[in-house]
Amino acid sequence: MIFNKDTAEKTAELLLQINAIKLNPRNPFTWASGWQSPIYCDNRLILSFPLIRNYVRDEFSKHIEKQFGKPDVIAGVATGAIGIGILVAESMGLPFVYVRPEPKKHGRQNQVEGFLQKGQNVVIVEDLISTGNSSLLAVEALRAAGANIKGMAAIFTYGFDVAQENFKKANVDLLTLSNYQNLLNLAVAKKYITEEEEETLRDWSSKPSTWSIEV
Repeated sequence: MIFNKDTAEKTAELLLQINAIKLNPRNPFTWASGWQSPIYCDNRLILSFPLIRNYVRDEFSKHIEKQFGKPDVIAGVATGAIGIGILVAESMGLPFVYVRPEPKKHGRQNQVEGFLQKGQNVVIVEDLISTGNSSLLAVEALRAAGANIKGMAAIFTYGFDVAQENFKKANVDLLTLSNYQNLLNLAVAKKYITEEEEETLRDWSSKPSTWSIEV
């Protein structure tokens, strides 16, 4: 679910402008999962563009407080959301922690890095949602540390059904600045892609785990 349509359209346009989202229906990317995909999203690029990172920071800060209430702590998911999470926490005047994919193998063996007290209300900032599995590992780690998860805010989601199911099972509210549907609508309107390429992109989104260019 997006925060609102205006934010979704503006965010999609900015991501396309800086090539944080690359669309290549004719020469698909291969994800770490092995899936073939005509789209690749690298939201880390946002941090290199001050005006755009400030826009994302401000939209997150505004919508997080409106939708979830002001939390006690902002948590970022390592590594992609650490940078933007810090900016959001700073803007909101809140403490910040980040969550590793797994506990460290040495030292204190922390998975949640930073100061977090049991019972504190936490909103998690994430850069990208695909299936949601890695994001929900962060939720599990924070809950194990005693946090009360108010929700997750992400920059972009592919909108897969499996992600919606995973977040529902975990009882986590997910809201995003933009999503795949708004991205495609904008990409067609601004002529980033042709109508034929749009058809390919929509076909992929209906069966991402089995899609290939030969289909």
